[in-house]
Amino acid sequence: MAIDAGTQEYDVVVIGGGPVGENAAQYAVEGTGMTSAIIERELLGGECSYYACIPSKALLRPVTVADVSADLRGVSTARVKPKALLKRRDYWVSHYDDSGQQSWAEGAGIAVLRGEGRLTGERTIRVTSADGDRTVRARQAVVLATGSAPRVPAMYADVLPWSSRDATGVVEVPDRLVIVGGGVVACEAAVWMTALGSAVTVLARGDRLLSRSEPFASEAVLDGLRRRGVTVHLRTEVDDVRRSEPAATGLGRVHGGAVTLSTSAGEVEADEVLLAIGRSPRLEDVGLGSVGLTADDVTSGRMPDWLYAVGDASGGPPLTHWGKHQARVVGARIAASAAGDVAWEPDREAPVPQVVFSDPEVASVGLTEAEARDDGHDVVVSRVPSSSASGTGLLRDHVEGQSQLVVDARTRLLLGATFVGPEVAELVHAATVAIVGDVPVHVLRHAVASYPTASELWLRLLEDLPRELRTPPA
Repeated sequence: MAIDAGTQEYDVVVIGGGPVGENAAQYAVEGTGMTSAIIERELLGGECSYYACIPSKALLRPVTVADVSADLRGVSTARVKPKALLKRRDYWVSHYDDSGQQSWAEGAGIAVLRGEGRLTGERTIRVTSADGDRTVRARQAVVLATGSAPRVPAMYADVLPWSSRDATGVVEVPDRLVIVGGGVVACEAAVWMTALGSAVTVLARGDRLLSRSEPFASEAVLDGLRRRGVTVHLRTEVDDVRRSEPAATGLGRVHGGAVTLSTSAGEVEADEVLLAIGRSPRLEDVGLGSVGLTADDVTSGRMPDWLYAVGDASGGPPLTHWGKHQARVVGARIAASAAGDVAWEPDREAPVPQVVFSDPEVASVGLTEAEARDDGHDVVVSRVPSSSASGTGLLRDHVEGQSQLVVDARTRLLLGATFVGPEVAELVHAATVAIVGDVPVHVLRHAVASYPTASELWLRLLEDLPRELRTPPA
């Protein structure tokens, strides 16, 4: 039965119900008396909850525990049990059931509208679903939180390659897996797919993995993958891809017969290919033309005052925590505007931290050394082995990796930090706070680190700086 054609009105309407869209809908109206609605065409909770951050970490953590037990005297060596590992993944993605997310939204007073949302005019959206169409109007604002889609060049289209969704949703483990790409998805998926029993080959176009990281971090991850038995080809171009009997067999299942890739390193054969070469904002099908806009307008911030974009749809770093931060900021803007006020915001954009749950782990925030020099800073670098902190050294019997601070010699402010080693994800927030708070390094030295914890690594890094930076200016 078709939905009534009457227009539904809310103060704020968000297109896209991932964690970014949920935050935008909540923060825009919380405590204001206004109403909000989320339009979602798939699972409420989005890519992160079902196909990216949550399942990938659910798969990786048991692998890490097994690795630690193999390199830690005094315990029995654990081993990964593939079926149990996939069951753990299924638990953390709620068996692809979003009823819990629906309950959360309803409890927060957010209406959930199922279907495809498309702008048809100013503050007006058409929602299309199997039940029919309805029109929704926003009294205050529309927020685009439509996420992103994987890039699939035409050469791969007929081959039906795996996307990151298939890698996290793996059901059938291919004997041989080729991963095209050298970024975060490639480096993380190579770890869990190897643990599940695949013989993994990584084909990366660049001269190193994780090209936006510090070179020493890239090298550590390359060494870690090779120790696992992963074959990695750098500076490798794929010229052609062929597959016998490609078939849309479903999420995480092998999509047909054998795959042959013609590359600059020679022919590579596999049972499946995972395409991990990046993502693009999903803006083509949201009706931007109806309000005189293009995707470039959105990613450049050229939008009317009633329209906002957050998360991957904004063209910024495709990271859930960054998108949620954007959503909180935008939500505050909308709430303040509706009240005739202006929300307080810092006078500069916050640095975006990132963690790669590879082997070893990489956590970073701010500028790399090269980026800082390119920006004209007088750079001083401090780098020490991550094992130099007792707390880090105690985590394993053999600790790989180095950690680094990038400091401006004139201002004494931290510009960037990179940590490589076991569980370094827990160290990066302190660096983020230091950068956001403009804390000079001679003051940071007085933030006492507990002993013996990994945070003592901060002391080692600060002690490695020149003496004139570690003491107050005259």
